[in-house]
Amino acid sequence: MPFAEGDDGAIHYTQAGENPEAPAVVLLGELGFGAWGWSWQYGALAGPCRVVVIDTRGAGRSDAPDGPYAMADLVGDLEAVFADCNIRTAHLVGCGLGGAVALAAARRTNRAESLTLIGTPPSGEAFDPEPLSADPTDEAALRASTMSLLSSEFCAREDAPIEQIIEWRREEDATPATRAAQLAALDGFDPEPLYELTLPVRVVAGGADPVVDPEVSRRLAEELPNGEFTSYPEASHLVTIERSAALNDFLLGFIESVDDR
Repeated sequence: MPFAEGDDGAIHYTQAGENPEAPAVVLLGELGFGAWGWSWQYGALAGPCRVVVIDTRGAGRSDAPDGPYAMADLVGDLEAVFADCNIRTAHLVGCGLGGAVALAAARRTNRAESLTLIGTPPSGEAFDPEPLSADPTDEAALRASTMSLLSSEFCAREDAPIEQIIEWRREEDATPATRAAQLAALDGFDPEPLYELTLPVRVVAGGADPVVDPEVSRRLAEELPNGEFTSYPEASHLVTIERSAALNDFLLGFIESVDDR
């Protein structure tokens, strides 16, 4: 069970595909979520890519040091995983808070080859944590939260994934106190000036996202020199689950296009 030693605790990660010639992809999760949030991407990407999924400090098997956490702490945890995996650069894929960490890492380090930002806020003010904020010990709250992050159409036809997600969230998600410590990393978050981020970026949004307004995501893409916007109008925040097949094809195509430059 691999752990990287951060400045104030151990960061758990999972990896698959250790071919040094394959492109490295690091998946950075949403506020409070354990690594389960990437279950629909991990296997699909692990064949052609070397994939690393990080448990954000305070969630999953990672340590939960006393908060509040700063964005520099989360970027430092990412750096620790890079070092432990002996990866120099990678394609960073982040959802929500994880997308903000990817943006910050691209600004502060030379580790990112590309960014894919899914339901990602360009600032703390653009992020509504309430739909994510269920106590993992409260079954009813977990169910309500999970269903609010998925479209009503998906929930009506896909009962089994919802039950699995609730089970994973019960086991892996951060406690309310630790989630608040993670959320503090978005206080004052600002990746400006965006014009300096010249690497390839894809910004992805669900058209019914209650956490980050999709129009905010569109404007983020427009302000990035090499940003492009993709929307799944019928999806909610968890595009990674609702449109997993289409998103996985999109990610693989984007990564391949960057590596072929």
